Amino acid sequence: MNLGPKWCLVFLAAASALAGLPTAADKGQSPVTAVPGVSEEDLLVNPVGANWPSYNGDYSGRRYSSLHEINTANVAGLRAAWVFHPGNSQLIEATPVVVHGIMYLTSANDAFALDARSGRVLWHHRRPLSSGLLDDAAAHKNRGVAVWKNFVYMETDDAHLLCLDARSGGLRWDIEYADKTKHYGATSAPLVMKGLVVVGTSGGDSGVRGFLAAFDPATGKEKWRLWTIPAPGEFGSSSWPGDSYLHGGGTTWMPGTYDPELDTLYWTTSNAAPDFVGDSRPGDDLYTASVLAIDPNTGKLKWYFQFTPHDLYDYDANETPVLVDMREKGQVRRVLVQANRNGFLYVLDRTDGRFLQATRFVEKLNWAKAVDVTGRPILSGRIPTAQGTYICPGIDGATNWFSPSYNPDTGFFYVMALESCNLLFSNPKPFTPGETYYGTGTKLPPDEHAQKILLALSLPDGKVVWRYPQVGHARSWGGTLTTAGGLVFFGDDAGSFEAVDASNGRTLWHFSTGQRFRASPMSYAVDGVQYVAISAESDLFSFSFSLPD
Repeated sequence: MNLGPKWCLVFLAAASALAGLPTAADKGQSPVTAVPGVSEEDLLVNPVGANWPSYNGDYSGRRYSSLHEINTANVAGLRAAWVFHPGNSQLIEATPVVVHGIMYLTSANDAFALDARSGRVLWHHRRPLSSGLLDDAAAHKNRGVAVWKNFVYMETDDAHLLCLDARSGGLRWDIEYADKTKHYGATSAPLVMKGLVVVGTSGGDSGVRGFLAAFDPATGKEKWRLWTIPAPGEFGSSSWPGDSYLHGGGTTWMPGTYDPELDTLYWTTSNAAPDFVGDSRPGDDLYTASVLAIDPNTGKLKWYFQFTPHDLYDYDANETPVLVDMREKGQVRRVLVQANRNGFLYVLDRTDGRFLQATRFVEKLNWAKAVDVTGRPILSGRIPTAQGTYICPGIDGATNWFSPSYNPDTGFFYVMALESCNLLFSNPKPFTPGETYYGTGTKLPPDEHAQKILLALSLPDGKVVWRYPQVGHARSWGGTLTTAGGLVFFGDDAGSFEAVDASNGRTLWHFSTGQRFRASPMSYAVDGVQYVAISAESDLFSFSFSLPD
């Protein structure tokens, strides 16, 4: 393996913690013969403990771990246990899944099974990168796997769903669920729930029509498909004259959440297309920039809530729809909480989609004045123009797909916020196959300073309890994890993996990776030892108190 200069820097940064440890490079195939199956009960555990069986841990999207061996009193003693480098040099955006001591990870179109104690490679499923793709799919982004029984599921850059044998990495089946020649791609981790594998698509900036699809996990047979842009004659189609609905965006490029008691699947959608120009799509542009509540048995829509009607700013709503149960006047209220890219924290009644609260969580926000009592934004009149308009939040949003978390012990919602603005330009152009569907683009204003800030917000009022401003260039996209040990873990903007006190934001521990984060942390336990893991650029780090033999 050619380690190269970047890897040498990473190794030197971690040398004191990793001295004497074997690296977890691919040392040959070691098929696993005794991998325990993943049961429905494993997937329903909430909150998660030793296992981390799905992208967000449990179905709620809270990214809260009940493990507390690592806590505020001892986290300063945390050390790097092992580091894994996939070898394909792609940025890792995946959150690993861990079940019964086996870790499953993706990097681009490759999948790996690792011994979660040591990082030793157990198997490696290789698949070539696809060509002829656009936008995020062309960057071969992949955010992880889903598991069920003895199967591992992953999406590929060209919108195939793969079923792998969890014991060997062998391919069980491979289905194409969207046509890459129409510029569909896939970047999400699938979600397995109630005997279904649910997948989404990318391509909202490439002029595709978004959808969500569910498949039989055993056979790969399609069970249902929900289009996020209504066809002519359907409710909401008035926004889409002619064939504009075929290119309207509304893609589903991040995993959703699921409430098993309500038997409701929650999934979010991306921006309307084209970006920055709304002439071809008058009206609200349903169901873009929205959260959809779906009956998983039929794929039918129960209700929807649109965060940014007639989006002109590329404010995808693909941030995690977090499911929280709050006590209100002695009663439990089931809510859905989302820190949206548009700069507002929303609280909805997840039983019926009723709007309850919206609170601004960033200072730089000028596209809207406020949100009214119905949940609709009160616009400021600032829209993209041919000359460029200064609009906040900017193109990356007030937050983005990197994961928030919620700690039921503190009652706080943790989100990595971004204070930034851009000049947004508008220049209408027709849809052209083979090209991205942007109505021009953006530019960073002179002397604009962007900053990442970790926020703790109280619920349901969304007030800032504490804030952790970061040093850096606002280029890191690391998310958050919170635990029963009273901690919040996150990748900061200076390349350090940090732990802070969940109650007050006080720094308790950090580890410099020397790299940017494009992933969110998670936690797991094997043989009674708790680990915390996160990817930084093309490496995966795992930390614990006990080093492997």
